[in-house]
Amino acid sequence: MRFFLKLVFRVFLLLFVGFCVFYFWASSANLNSKEYAIIKKSDRNYPVQKDTTFSIVTYNIGYLSGMTNNRPIAKPSSLFKNNLQKVHQEFLNVNPDVIAFQEIDYNASRSYNIDQEEAIAKLGYGFSARAINWDKRYLPFPYRPIRMHFGKVISGQSILSKYPLSNQKRIVLESVKSTPFYRNAFYLDRLAQVVKVNFKGKEAILINVHLEAFDQKTREIQFKEVLEVFHTYKNNYPTILLGDFNSEAKDKEAATQKLFSMDGVGNAAFNVSEIKNTFNSVAPSKRIDYIFYTKNTIELISGRILSEFEQASDHLPVFMKFRFK
Repeated sequence: MRFFLKLVFRVFLLLFVGFCVFYFWASSANLNSKEYAIIKKSDRNYPVQKDTTFSIVTYNIGYLSGMTNNRPIAKPSSLFKNNLQKVHQEFLNVNPDVIAFQEIDYNASRSYNIDQEEAIAKLGYGFSARAINWDKRYLPFPYRPIRMHFGKVISGQSILSKYPLSNQKRIVLESVKSTPFYRNAFYLDRLAQVVKVNFKGKEAILINVHLEAFDQKTREIQFKEVLEVFHTYKNNYPTILLGDFNSEAKDKEAATQKLFSMDGVGNAAFNVSEIKNTFNSVAPSKRIDYIFYTKNTIELISGRILSEFEQASDHLPVFMKFRFK
């Protein structure tokens, strides 16, 4: 009996040690933290327009997984290939000067280790700013079946531009305090990515955000942090605040309501009496993606939801055409 108990104890001890080793390995980073915020310039010289109008798109690209996103279903490589081709074609048609992405993969097992930023930059974007917000050696999600685990994830937010980028800041926002430590060890950072764009000698600030999706109180705190960043720049530069706010326009308690009613702040492709939705891309029922801008320095020419992107992501992009005052 004593021998049996010792054997059981040793088995449990071995399992416990193995679990701890896996936990610390899986939740550790692939990259050095110095690689979490980088700006790249292409060796190629891409042509730019001679016009004085410019355009920008915000797009939660959902790592090109379409409507499968976080669901525990098989995602063949053909899904990502076809969605990338769709995105390529539509961006060639729309031809924006700047694209701000959320949920874009750089080297992740879940999307077959394709650097999606580089793949899209080849369309004619000579400058890119990358901000990593998810870097794990092995992500055990979706929880089951095990074969559906994401595995290695390196993902984040990117800004692609036909014009020079500089002065990038990667601002980590408030994390969810109410969740267990073991979940937080695998959870992504929520970011405000700040970069300066030189539009033919006119410098503007872009703030690309992806706010908390599941915890409202944390999202409200993050929104306050983002507003502070916005106020830091808006009186000195033309400033554009854009991204996935996970804050529904029709929710009167939503954090973004403060921006809807703020003097001097515009909202592209948005009419409060006829709200165009961005999520989900099959049957859009929520507006959670926005492009806000400083009205004293930026003149809106047009804006729309790019429904032609269809289900390349579970979100639809937002487009804005503008000029500087």
